[in-house]
Amino acid sequence: MHTYSFEKLEVWQLARAFRKSIYLLTATFPKEETFGLISQIKRSVSSIGACLAEGSGKITMKDKAHYINMAYTTTLETLNHLIAALDLDYISEQDYLTSRSKIEIITTKLSALRKSQLP
Repeated sequence: MHTYSFEKLEVWQLARAFRKSIYLLTATFPKEETFGLISQIKRSVSSIGACLAEGSGKITMKDKAHYINMAYTTTLETLNHLIAALDLDYISEQDYLTSRSKIEIITTKLSALRKSQLP
């Protein structure tokens, strides 16, 4: 089976694991949030890896960097949703801090990857 370039990226692998942890975490949210915060956070966390995958198929380094930047911004969107979940007492302070730590690692790696794509 062929392995695509994005699958080899450490940051994509981290985003994949992070997505799983967020999906598990949102399973504990109140059911009334199914079409609200749960939907929003799942879309944003899924977009991190999706942007990396889509960007890997682009030809120019500038285009690749653009998609890496989109992955970065959706990571920050996910952080915003986690802050909302914390404020609403849907997640514990410890769950928030654990997730935020993962976000900091992902954003640092995304920044470095983006810089490597620009002249």
